[in-house]
Amino acid sequence: MTLTDYSRIAGLRVTVMGLGLNDGGLSVARFFASRGALVTVTDLKDAKTLEPSIKALAEYPIRFVLGRHEMEDFTNADLVIKNPGVRLDNPFLLASKNIDTDISIFLKFCKATVVAVTGSKGKSTTASAIAHVLNACGKKAFLGGNISVSPLGFLDKATKDDVVVLELSSWQLGDLGSSALLKPKVAVITRIVPDHLDRYGSMEAYIADKRLIYANQDAGDFTIVEHDDWGRSFASETKAQTLWYGKTIPEGTQGAILGADGSGMVYLANGERGCLLPDSIKIPGAHNRNNMLAAGLASLALGLDRKAIASALASFGGVEHRLEVFAEHEGISWCNDSTATVPEAVQAAIAAFNQPIVLISGGTDKQLNFKPVRHAYKNVKALILLAGSGTEKLRILLDEDGTPYFGPYTNLGDALDEARLHAQRGDIVVLSPGCTSFGMFKNEFDRGNSFKSAVMQIIRQ
Repeated sequence: MTLTDYSRIAGLRVTVMGLGLNDGGLSVARFFASRGALVTVTDLKDAKTLEPSIKALAEYPIRFVLGRHEMEDFTNADLVIKNPGVRLDNPFLLASKNIDTDISIFLKFCKATVVAVTGSKGKSTTASAIAHVLNACGKKAFLGGNISVSPLGFLDKATKDDVVVLELSSWQLGDLGSSALLKPKVAVITRIVPDHLDRYGSMEAYIADKRLIYANQDAGDFTIVEHDDWGRSFASETKAQTLWYGKTIPEGTQGAILGADGSGMVYLANGERGCLLPDSIKIPGAHNRNNMLAAGLASLALGLDRKAIASALASFGGVEHRLEVFAEHEGISWCNDSTATVPEAVQAAIAAFNQPIVLISGGTDKQLNFKPVRHAYKNVKALILLAGSGTEKLRILLDEDGTPYFGPYTNLGDALDEARLHAQRGDIVVLSPGCTSFGMFKNEFDRGNSFKSAVMQIIRQ
């Protein structure tokens, strides 16, 4: 089914698969219900767990099927809106006549200029920085997608004069497939590392979905890539103009170079030269300077003034759950990096701080390889492990290397008690798991919020 206008939505039987506690399913249900669709929301979680989301939809005549799925809700639906985390070979989806996503519905109706951001790590920070720069420079921007904000929530607000920044996961891109709906004016690809191999089975399959971000671009668009092997591969395929970022860029090309002092200089074909990223920014980590370079290039590609971009990047405060230094007490700093769900992100977190680190790490495995970063764990003052299948893989390497650790602990409170035994004035305690959160927590955001809540409770004692 192809939706062409809002009037066709009225009366449609729409099944929303997955409500959750973040914005995605909530905005989808609200979007269709407010336009007269007959909405069924179904989720494997029970009503008690989903109570906040259910209350937020109380004004709409929505039918809820919770704690289970019923096949009739899929076979009888005119349209099924799937959660990106659900595979297309799911038996309920296989029985559905028409399947769509919030991203594709949004793109069918969106009149604004679209900037799309994907990658393995840094995409949320980069997308957020782009939106921050645009708004700071007087260009109205909206931010949504994988960052837990459904763009359907601001569809009616975004005009043709505005910019929408979409963070897109490989799953969201894969759901779009060969669709011509996604044609971003600017496509940004952040750092690529192995991820989600439990779902994809290989890097090739994982990256194939990432490549879809620039599949429909043309010579009037821009693809922004890092100067590495993956970036060279992407640049060889895209029909858009390539802008490079990194410590170097290919000779004779356009892009931005990160200097030894942390500043970023831009070099464009029109002869423009100058500072795009100042040497002093608010967020820690060399990897984040790379993210800021990419964000700066995206803003420049949209026509913003270089000096205004540099000023706005200097004021960007970062993103919640991503190297978020949220508290300091008795000389000890506390950092929430819960969205570090791959080992390479832990390595980046360890390198981001100059003071001694008490690291809380570990969790559930998603078929990732800890070997390339195994020695980074030696560079912390104390390593405290949370229990999980990923932790068990990591422990084998730590034991081989003689790297000391404490735990694994089956609850966060015990891990925090251990961290407090080792943290002294001048240290920083960092939660950077390098694994998924499932088992002990609902998701990485629940993990980060639980960590911050527990720390603040300690501070208030």
